[in-house]
Amino acid sequence: MATDFYEALGVAKTAGTDEIQRAYRKLARQLHPDVNSDPGAEERFKEISEAYQVLSDPEQRKKYDRFGADFRRVPDDFDERAYAGAGERGGGRVRYTRAGPGFGGGSEGFDGVDIEDLLGGFFRSRGAGGPIAGADQEAELELTVEEAYQGGRRHLSIAGAGERGYDVDIPAGVLDGQRIRLAGQGGRASGNAAPGDLYLVVRIKPHPRYRLSGRDITVELPVTPWEAALGATVPVLTPGGEVKVRVVPGSSTGRRLRLRGEGLPNPKGKPGDLYAEVRVMVPKKLGKRERELFEELAAVSDFDPRRT
Repeated sequence: MATDFYEALGVAKTAGTDEIQRAYRKLARQLHPDVNSDPGAEERFKEISEAYQVLSDPEQRKKYDRFGADFRRVPDDFDERAYAGAGERGGGRVRYTRAGPGFGGGSEGFDGVDIEDLLGGFFRSRGAGGPIAGADQEAELELTVEEAYQGGRRHLSIAGAGERGYDVDIPAGVLDGQRIRLAGQGGRASGNAAPGDLYLVVRIKPHPRYRLSGRDITVELPVTPWEAALGATVPVLTPGGEVKVRVVPGSSTGRRLRLRGEGLPNPKGKPGDLYAEVRVMVPKKLGKRERELFEELAAVSDFDPRRT
């Protein structure tokens, strides 16, 4: 069986849940014994099935990322044991919190984090000798839709056993659930062993205007009844700035207008699309002339939206 589940599925360790699922489905269609009679196909199918089973489960994946091929030998209560071991020498349990808005100036950050490597500390507290590699660690990195769209360099501060600062390059178009690796910035090691890595798990905050589906963005587009009926070119605000969209004559609420390439950027391929969803709005209060015109329209029009 494959010792590297990411390699078995052909994805990077930073792959999000959707990417892992797509990779598995693609391989499963090729390797399933019902469609592939090659002698090695069944074994490969078992490999990718095991890899997907682990990587699609957040808790299993976390253990696999932390402990590697031996993750099944690690007891589920390892953290509790490590916490108890750390308590013997005055340490604290690792607790990650989300980064503050904008990551500016380092005044807000991962408050309450103890960077002490509990994996190494657990064994050291029991007198084990020899170098012990540092454990990989994770923290959530909360971004707005605009920050995920634009990317850029951010300074993060992590408080704990002495404040630590990091300059992080956030790629434009980063997705929810994607992990950003800070090599060698995780748990401390003992002896000459290598320290672990710190992974920042991106969490994109709910937005009052934008809805995300992968790299595609949906935004409501308020229009007047006459713009919807006659057609018009109207502005729509996107995370990348204002653009113009053509409202097709006869558009009703719910109609989706597609703006190709205006969704989240993709540094490795095709960007997402933006969908402007028409929402017909009427004035809350009509002026005298407006009321007369609407009454005239009601008198001459035979349109009935309830007629099937």
